[in-house]
Amino acid sequence: MSERPETLYEAVGGIDALRRLSNTFYDGVLADPLLAPVFADFTRTHIEHVAVWLGEVFGGPARFTAELGGHQALLRAHLGLSITEEQRARWVELMAVAVEKELPDDELLRGQVMEYFDWGTKIARDVSAGPVDEDLGEPGPTPRWGWDGLA
Repeated sequence: MSERPETLYEAVGGIDALRRLSNTFYDGVLADPLLAPVFADFTRTHIEHVAVWLGEVFGGPARFTAELGGHQALLRAHLGLSITEEQRARWVELMAVAVEKELPDDELLRGQVMEYFDWGTKIARDVSAGPVDEDLGEPGPTPRWGWDGLA
């Protein structure tokens, strides 16, 4: 039995796998009547930003922090979206479909990735209730998620 890679980033297959995951996921989101309105301002650049965010969260290069504004920018992007619990749950369902299609057939890996998405979407839903100009304070560094959950 081979040893697991140290990070989820390595285990999923790096940035290329996260790009494929994001592409597959957003294809589903944009076709979904419940979620498409949340992404009315969607551009294909969003896919790369999500892949870079996930790369950093899962233990890869800290590019989201270095190039895209870090944790603060990610949270601010959700302000004013008023995400409902129904939309959050649908988001998780569609991501599970994408994870099954695009990530390695490894139950533990997929489980940890989905635990992150469940955790992260709850934060996004909560933050989305605030107005666009809300002061979020300093949320701290980009979270890291590993084999044991939040690091």
